[in-house]
This record gives sequence, C-alpha cells and structure tokens, in this order.
Amino acid sequence: MAETAFALEASFDRKGRVAVAYLHVREGKRAETREIADGSVNADYDADGALLGVELYGRCSLEVLSAIGAGEPEEVRRFLAGAVPCGLVLPSGVGAAAADADRRFSA
Repeated sequence: MAETAFALEASFDRKGRVAVAYLHVREGKRAETREIADGSVNADYDADGALLGVELYGRCSLEVLSAIGAGEPEEVRRFLAGAVPCGLVLPSGVGAAAADADRRFSA
C-alpha cells in the first residue's frame, strides 16, 4: 500500500462557503470511484483497493467518513475525521433527508 500523503483541496461558492472538498489520502492512479452517500460523497480507490481520497459535494456525517476509513491505518481515520471543513460536517445522527433540507435553507 502506498504511503499516505495527506492534503485538503477545497472550492468555495460566491458567499465564501466551502462547496466541494477533496481529502487526499495517498498518491496513486484512480481505478474506481464509489458513490458513498447519495451523490454527496465519493471515494477513489486504486487497482489494489487502497483508498486514494474522498470527495465531498455536500454535507455528510462523521459516521460516513468513519465507514470509509474502516480498515485504514489510524492516521488515515484521524485525517478523515479531522480534516473536513466544519461547514461540510453534519452532527452525529443527522440523516441525509435532514442534510438535504438544511442545504436548501442555507442556499
């Protein structure tokens, strides 16, 4: 498995809010992108199944990020839990329907 190479890339909307974030975990060639949470979270993997990064198109829960990081080394799990811009993290227990409603009202 390739060494970790943590980085955060973010794009902002016209109001200065984070619109899209990419959590870069490892260098490598993307072989597969998996949709994780209703089009708001995608995870990229290499041909060996190693996690390369996570793209957030909307708010998600820490539980989703924890699930993506399951089986990863501690430093990767810590990065996924702590690197997400606060505007994209939902409180624990908040589901996708509540996130969609929140997104509509904050636009």
